[in-house]
Amino acid sequence: MDVEKLIDSLDRFGVMLPEIVRDVPTGDARWKPPDGAWSILEIVCHLADEEEFDFRPRIQSILADPARSWPPIDPERWAIERRYNEISLDDAVARFGALRRESLGWLRSLEQPDWSQAYQHPEFGPFPAGDIFAAWVAHDYLHLRQISKRLYQIAEQNAGEFSVRYAGVWKA
Repeated sequence: MDVEKLIDSLDRFGVMLPEIVRDVPTGDARWKPPDGAWSILEIVCHLADEEEFDFRPRIQSILADPARSWPPIDPERWAIERRYNEISLDDAVARFGALRRESLGWLRSLEQPDWSQAYQHPEFGPFPAGDIFAAWVAHDYLHLRQISKRLYQIAEQNAGEFSVRYAGVWKA
C-alpha cells in the first residue's frame, strides 16, 4: 500500500471539495433529484460526519485494539435527523475542512502502523486497517462523482426546453 499517495489523495480532496461547491447557490445546493437521492449539501454533510464518526475513528480503533467493537453508524438516518439539507453549505464545507485537516495531521503522525491489523466484523468478517484507509480515499471520489451528477442534473434542469444532449449522456 502506498500510504503517502493515499494521504496525498485525502489532502487533495480536502482542497478540491470547497472549490467544487464554492458559489453553488443555496437552492441548487439543497436541490434533490426526483429519485430522492441526496443533495449536494447532504453529500457534504455526510462527508463531514464520515470524517468524524467513521473512517478515522475506525482506523484508530483497529490500530489501538482490533477487538474493540465499533460504534454503529447510520448515515441515511443522520441525513434526516441532523437536518443536513437545512444547514449552511459554507458551514458544512468548513466543518469538513477542519475535520479533514485533523485527520491528515493524525495520519501523518503515525509511526509504522500495522495496516494488516483487522477488526473482526460480526457480519462481514475481517476488516484490516489498510482496507478502511483505502476505502476512505475511494469514498471521497464516489461522492465527488455524486456531486458532479447533481451539478449535471441542475444544468439539465436549468436548460428548460433545451437539451444538454450535446454534452453527452450521464451514464454513471
